[in-house]
Amino acid sequence: MHTRFLHVGAAAVLLLAGCQATKPQATGPVGPGPAGAGPAIETLGPVAVPAGEFAYVYRKNNGTAPDYGTRPSVAEYLDLYTNFRLKVLEAERRGLDTTQAFHRELDGYRQQLAQPYLTEKSVTDQLVREAYDRMGQEVSAAHILVRVAPDAAPADTLAAYQKIMALRQQVLGGADFGTLARQQSEDPSAKENGGSLGYFTAMQMVYPFETAAYKTPVGQVSLPVRTRFGYHLIKVNDRRAAQGEIKVAHLMVRVNAHAPAADSLTAKKKIDELYARLRKGEAWDKLVAQFSEDAGSAANGGELPPFGTGRMIPSFEAVAFKLQKPGDIAPPVQTPYGWHIIKLLEKQPVPTFATLEPTLKSKVAKDSRSELNRTAFLKRIRQEDQFLEMPAAKALVLARADTSLVKGRFRYEAPATAAAGQKAGPKKGKATAASDNTVLFTIKQQPYYVKDFLQYVAQNQRPRPGAQPAFVMEQLYDQYADQRLTDFEKNSLDAKYEDYRMLAKEYRDGILLFQLMDEKVWSKAIEDTAGLKKFFAANQANYQWGPRVQATVVSAATPALLARAQAALKTGHYPVKGPFGPVAFAPGTATPTKAGALALDKLARAAAADTAATATATLRPRKGESARLSAQRTAALLAYLRGKGLPAGRVKIISRPAASGGGDALLALATTNPAAVETALNEGNPLGVQITQRVFQKGDNKAVDDVLGRGPGTYPVQKDGRYYAITVARTLPAGPKALADARGQATSDYQNFLEKEWIAQLRQQNPVQVNQAEVDKLITK
Repeated sequence: MHTRFLHVGAAAVLLLAGCQATKPQATGPVGPGPAGAGPAIETLGPVAVPAGEFAYVYRKNNGTAPDYGTRPSVAEYLDLYTNFRLKVLEAERRGLDTTQAFHRELDGYRQQLAQPYLTEKSVTDQLVREAYDRMGQEVSAAHILVRVAPDAAPADTLAAYQKIMALRQQVLGGADFGTLARQQSEDPSAKENGGSLGYFTAMQMVYPFETAAYKTPVGQVSLPVRTRFGYHLIKVNDRRAAQGEIKVAHLMVRVNAHAPAADSLTAKKKIDELYARLRKGEAWDKLVAQFSEDAGSAANGGELPPFGTGRMIPSFEAVAFKLQKPGDIAPPVQTPYGWHIIKLLEKQPVPTFATLEPTLKSKVAKDSRSELNRTAFLKRIRQEDQFLEMPAAKALVLARADTSLVKGRFRYEAPATAAAGQKAGPKKGKATAASDNTVLFTIKQQPYYVKDFLQYVAQNQRPRPGAQPAFVMEQLYDQYADQRLTDFEKNSLDAKYEDYRMLAKEYRDGILLFQLMDEKVWSKAIEDTAGLKKFFAANQANYQWGPRVQATVVSAATPALLARAQAALKTGHYPVKGPFGPVAFAPGTATPTKAGALALDKLARAAAADTAATATATLRPRKGESARLSAQRTAALLAYLRGKGLPAGRVKIISRPAASGGGDALLALATTNPAAVETALNEGNPLGVQITQRVFQKGDNKAVDDVLGRGPGTYPVQKDGRYYAITVARTLPAGPKALADARGQATSDYQNFLEKEWIAQLRQQNPVQVNQAEVDKLITK
């Protein structure tokens, strides 16, 4: 019952979050601290296994089981857990936890596991709910943009703000918003669209812009909004209920927006003709396959991925959303890419919150609104981790800023270690040793020095033309402090969060165990052929055939199909459908025409794909045609097919005078493979008939199980809504299997055998002593 939690499989070794517990290093008993505090539940040689850790992993993996807390349940899980810990100790003894590859892989997993702990869950939940609520509405808006970089100097920021405020005053004074956008907006598209953005919904604009748009009443203009692009004025033109998503197909005729008039006229005539043919009832898929010039969708009936408001060309989107019922087709619409006929396939309303929540969480983590989460997170850990700033030291480093920093050429060489307070004469471009070794700030009393920050500045600077040096230095200081706080918190996760500590160590153990299990069990069982043969021979009694039959099983959806299949099978040779002929010859020669050679190629390929097939060419000589020419053509056909790799035994050439015409050869293909009968009878229903010919033993087929032991013959069986005809050719006695017949099962059993042997060796090397008093504390039933 518990094996599923502690057995490490090749495909699941890294999914051990719910199945393993942490462990101490193999160098000695567990030391003090959160992971090793408290009594041991057992010792493995000199190594103690903490009772608290076992209790945690037992509760985590068995807490919902009906027998949780019973003595058998605890004992069974402790036994499995002990085996697991012994394997990990062996991996540590061999130094597998010291390799670069191990540390690189583990660090990658720890980074992933840490992410949920480096956010503010309450803020995330609030942002996700807000995004979903906003998705119930769509906003139509226009904007005017005045660009300013996110990290622009205060003077540049002020200038941009004053400019956007002046534009707002013009709008409030009666100036036309669209005209002003065309003239003043620094969004290049505004010259064409007057700043219009059409309709959009949540998660389609940067968060500050989205928030302002949703909060501004229809017909009004927002206050200036700062985003990473600059300052915006937003005018809300309309607000409507969300339209959800739609799925459409389209038929497209390409024409460039700037194409010559003659090309545009030709494209328009073509799309109008196609629309007229659709209205007359011609098949959509046929016309799309033949005429649509969107290669990506034409083969799939023109189907496009689902889309919602704001995700498609506006003119295309507007027409598509006006369609009401699946199957409705809109008149041609023009976009910058050409002409389209749009067919509605499906309308999908906004999904429920429960459905969208995982997707929204992922988007929020990557969206600009994630900055709110990070800000809240940093605010919390500044308090929790006792961030203490030294104002005098901060003033010193800000004063170090000069024009070299603005140019991205700030250089810094850390001084030799000097006692705090040591005096040295100041030099231009360098600080004293005393100031460089001064504490800049502390996090939980851990000091961070001026010299470390200045090295960070030298490594992370970039040219900032026009910026004030002190402003640039302060921004770098804020980045440095935030990064050190985040790193400190990341390094504290083991101590702060038991779930994280346990999960990270479970991944550690899983990585360690994979390599050792592969070496000692998985690959060894496959590569040790001598050992596998010996194990198989010693356990031959476990690998036995039961009573078997050599049989043909015909399964059909109806009695009529079953009768047709049985009649076809009686012939023994089944025609293979295909466009193989006829083969014409050049007049008076034995040379096939080009079309004839292509027909022969098709026949040869089909015959090569089925080794049970025989190719037949029936030569039809013209009346009065010489026997010599017929013989030459017979030889030519045989040579051609033999040249394509078909052996003589699978080629048959027949000569029969034609009733009329003649001078050609008819091609055919027949096979003894009953799959041809399936193909022929399943044209209308792919599951109509199924034919299987092989050896069956009990359990292989329910219908065959009903006739086991009856002897040769044909037996009708009706089961689970299907009709069967089971023809038993011969019965086969029970007896031992050969290794080739049972290799998969034998290899699996040999792996289990090797693992048990290995565990026995590990228990001998590390005697197990159980602390029964601690075990009894876990027994609650």
